Parts: sequence; C-alpha cells; structure tokens
Amino acid sequence: MDILIETKHVLRDSLKLGDRVHGFDSGTPLFGSLPELDSMAVVTVITALEERFDIVIDDEEISAATFESLGSLSAMIARKLSG
Repeated sequence: MDILIETKHVLRDSLKLGDRVHGFDSGTPLFGSLPELDSMAVVTVITALEERFDIVIDDEEISAATFESLGSLSAMIARKLSG
C-alpha cells in the first residue's frame, strides 16, 4: 500500500478536491494553503483516515505540523501503521 497515494485519495474524497490532487506530492502544503481544509474539515479528514487505514489518531497527534504538508500527514500515518 502506498500511504502517500492513499492519503491523497482520502483528502480528495473528504474535501471534494476532485482532480486537483493529481498534482499533489509529499511537499504539497495543506493547512493554511487549501481553503477547503479548515479546522472543521480536519475532523472529517481525521475520521476518514482512521477508517481508511484502520487506525486511531489521538488528539495529541493532531497539530499544525501534522497537517503542514501531504508528506507530514502521510508520515504520521506511516508511524501509526508501524506501531
């Protein structure tokens, strides 16, 4: 499973970004750069990530740094999956 691609798909579906995600890579900035990703949408994205990857994301794991880029978000998920 490619975590970066799966995370991109979750963002696409959760935020209704459509084809815009095709140009996203690990350096793509998220929070503060995507108007669709506001504080309320973060909850939606977190829930979708938990469902997609069968993980639990604790409140203390959610920060601006986590949502800084697609790469930082994917890295957090990779850490969760590796135990």
